[in-house]
Amino acid sequence: MTDVARFLDAVEPARRHTEAARLDAFFREVTGWQPVLWSGSMLGYGRYDYTYASGRTGSYFATGFAPRKAKLSIYIMPGYADFSGILGRLGKHSIGKSCLYLNKLEDADMDVLAGLVRAGLADLAKSWPVRST
Repeated sequence: MTDVARFLDAVEPARRHTEAARLDAFFREVTGWQPVLWSGSMLGYGRYDYTYASGRTGSYFATGFAPRKAKLSIYIMPGYADFSGILGRLGKHSIGKSCLYLNKLEDADMDVLAGLVRAGLADLAKSWPVRST
């Protein structure tokens, strides 16, 4: 069993477990990429290497999610600054800088979420090349 499969298998409670499986299938379909487990609790799809003006460099996943107990965290890098039109059609959610929070997956329109993921990847690719995982 892979780290990803083990991780998904261990998600609790039962509702989050089901939502995590649905999100994994969703991200695989939307991105065409296989997931990689990051920091033990986030599934990332695609990756990019960055170099900031300060000279700091690193690698991170391009998009993904974490099935937290309180909320689902959906990651779209580098942020949501230009996506207010899409977010307005998504459904009940809250946002952070690069994170979208859903209380439950059924709160979101999945077609709109797919558009948001694609828009986020296209925006990220303007700054750094995005590659498959």
